[in-house]
Amino acid sequence: MLKGIVVSNISNLYNVEIEEEIYSCNARGKFKNEEISPVAGDYVEIEVVDETKKTGVITKISERINYTKRPKMSNLSQIILVISMKLPKPDLELLDKQLAYAEYMRIKPIICLNKIDLEKDDIINNIEQTYTKIGYKVVKTNAQNGTGVNEIKEILKNNITAFSGNSGVGKSTLINSIFKRDMTQEGDISKKNRRGKNTTTQVKLYKVAEKSYIADTPGFSTFDIYEINSEELCHYFIEFVPFISDCEFTGCSHVKEQECGIKKAVEEGKIAKDRYDRYCKIYNDIKEKELRKW
Repeated sequence: MLKGIVVSNISNLYNVEIEEEIYSCNARGKFKNEEISPVAGDYVEIEVVDETKKTGVITKISERINYTKRPKMSNLSQIILVISMKLPKPDLELLDKQLAYAEYMRIKPIICLNKIDLEKDDIINNIEQTYTKIGYKVVKTNAQNGTGVNEIKEILKNNITAFSGNSGVGKSTLINSIFKRDMTQEGDISKKNRRGKNTTTQVKLYKVAEKSYIADTPGFSTFDIYEINSEELCHYFIEFVPFISDCEFTGCSHVKEQECGIKKAVEEGKIAKDRYDRYCKIYNDIKEKELRKW
């Protein structure tokens, strides 16, 4: 048996990387009975069918650290959330949703403030300080001239990393800068994905270095977080957690109630008001969605 990682799949064929070689594999039928299928990021064992043709059969899927449904992949260790400083303007509500989702999935988030050449330093620094104060890693980049790219490269080492962000924030340019060639033009980073087709299934891992991969996952750009219950949302705004026990009422939503520990922390400057306001907006959106279900 050989051990490797699934780097892509098309229909029922899985490309498994094993010591710099790619084996084209089917999955053993038993996985259907267990209601599990291999996905990009899975660590697997294969039985070689033809060494010359590099074909095999996946016989075992190792236990997953995590699994995302949209897009389907596993063992994602970190996600770089790319925010544009201008053109388009920063979407901090989306950023806060993505941070909550990453906390929920136990995936390490890194915030990338891109296009820093287009905005004033004080505005950029204000956003940076909001999130570094919480404890998040923030990297400032200009993908066009390579500013901050070496720092991103260091972050990628020994990780499976996805990039996420709205259209136009500079994800492709950033990835091209990392690889030092135009991945999009050469078709390695799928143009089809960027047109929105098959975004839930077409996931591919690109090797940056040993044990270091970038996941081409355009499906992360426009996800919702409705799988998080409204009552649990506060736990994924990590700076809220120390103040939840200060609330007078059990099950406090931290939106309408009085004697709320989180509201008090906002008043005392321990939690950024802008971030709290976005929490309220996201909470109400999730709550409305939950009510419509019934």
